[in-house]
Amino acid sequence: MKQAQQGFTLIELMIVVAIIGILAAIAIPAYQDYTVRAKMTEAVTAIGSAKASVSEFFISEGAFPAGNDEAGITVTQDQSDVVDSVSWDGTDTLTVTLEASFQDGELTGGETFELVATSADNGVSWNCQAGTGGNAIPTKYLPSNCR
Repeated sequence: MKQAQQGFTLIELMIVVAIIGILAAIAIPAYQDYTVRAKMTEAVTAIGSAKASVSEFFISEGAFPAGNDEAGITVTQDQSDVVDSVSWDGTDTLTVTLEASFQDGELTGGETFELVATSADNGVSWNCQAGTGGNAIPTKYLPSNCR
């Protein structure tokens, strides 16, 4: 009588380990990018109140504010682990600067992204973009409405 095979052969186990290794090599970098983008939602939240302040000023005064104080923008370092500052340039751009200590993925700390304001019939329209210069945040980490 023939006895039925029980268990797995060494080759079958090696194939399974190889498949798991390939899947992990693909999944880990994607997961790391995802966690950085999730942390960037804090930056989007921080800039939300600044957007509202600039928009309200524009609606009530008919012009953009001349600076942070006139716009009512105050973001201090103790308010966020991700955002160092939010500033209004006095013409049309809100700039978010990340903390120097926020080093995750390809971020080395201090990167920026911007929201550019344009006047619209019903208030202010905002366009998101990576910061200017060498400190721009990589596009893949920008909020989804900016990519």
